[in-house]
Amino acid sequence: MPTSPQTNPVKSIVARQLDAYNRQDLETFVSCFSADVTIIRDGSEDIQRGRDTMRKNYAAMFARFPQNHCTLLQRMVVGNHAVDEELIDGREGKPFRTIAVYTIRDGLISEVRFLSLEPPA
Repeated sequence: MPTSPQTNPVKSIVARQLDAYNRQDLETFVSCFSADVTIIRDGSEDIQRGRDTMRKNYAAMFARFPQNHCTLLQRMVVGNHAVDEELIDGREGKPFRTIAVYTIRDGLISEVRFLSLEPPA
């Protein structure tokens, strides 16, 4: 029998961080990530490491883009990974799609890899 988001720890933490992200609730958002989280953007040399760096960067983004919003288009969970197709809106320019690959360790997100930023079809 499939598990629900409430009983699947991978789905639960990924859903919690997305909800906090959309509310721009910085402290709840960063609490979903491990202290040594790594955030990688495909094609970028800039790799964010650690919750403190994440807090600083997302605080700045939330302040700059108060209408920022992520719509979940689909989610797939396999083992300790979640793969989300997301539509980001409320920033400069047109909305864009991305794929976010989340790795969960000890109940927290330990890595996020963003792939292929592109305008929606």
